[in-house]
Amino acid sequence: MDGRKAIHFDGYVMDVVQKRTHDWQADAYPFSLPAVRSWETLELHENVTFLVGENGSGKSTLIEAIAIAAGFNAEGGSRNFNFNTVRAHSDLHKYLRLVRGTRRPRDGYFLRAESYFNVATNINALDEGIAMGPPIIDSYGGVSLHNKSHGESFMALLQERFGGKGFYVLDEPEAALSPQRQIAFLKRLHELVKADSQFVIATHSPIILAYPDAWTYHMTPEGPRRTDWETLEHVRLTRDFLMYPEAYLYKVMEEPGE
Repeated sequence: MDGRKAIHFDGYVMDVVQKRTHDWQADAYPFSLPAVRSWETLELHENVTFLVGENGSGKSTLIEAIAIAAGFNAEGGSRNFNFNTVRAHSDLHKYLRLVRGTRRPRDGYFLRAESYFNVATNINALDEGIAMGPPIIDSYGGVSLHNKSHGESFMALLQERFGGKGFYVLDEPEAALSPQRQIAFLKRLHELVKADSQFVIATHSPIILAYPDAWTYHMTPEGPRRTDWETLEHVRLTRDFLMYPEAYLYKVMEEPGE
């Protein structure tokens, strides 16, 4: 681990360690996924760590397991959420140990794009029940997330609910965000980083991946590899398409397949 010491680490979770117990099998799911195999310790940046890879690489499975290991609900939310719509998560979290720094976060959240609707529904249900305090929705801007567009509800979460000094795990936050909103996301991300927050984010977005000084792990067939933004295939492909869209489309649509 390059001799890193918790006392010198300004984040909250320093490393993710796989516990290779007797039933850990390299050729079985989920250990066979590119995002999971071939490593025992995954070091995290004290501010922002990105996981990027093709569909099926296992990055969402890994980030889900990190979130559950950190104490979050599998479908998303804070540590106080405890609902289960459909049990679809893997058991990978049982084989992960989070090596924590000396500091403890005051806030935390797991944003999972595909099940954020379920989080919004659970908030409504809790607020309709017996009130033991102020409505939960007040922490999200006071308006039901179902009454906002997908992108607006995501931004309400970032602007209203995320308060800083937190450990935040995000799975494909760009799913509901236009390019302009992705820029706004970066601005808010930076504000929260400056407010002593740490993020682990799985994303396909070249815009979000451009956040400076982050660590980016590309989920290659051989496993996670630290990669620079400029060399990511997501960035190269997007740049090539935007520079020569007609030529690129001709190549894709008109040339005979191999």
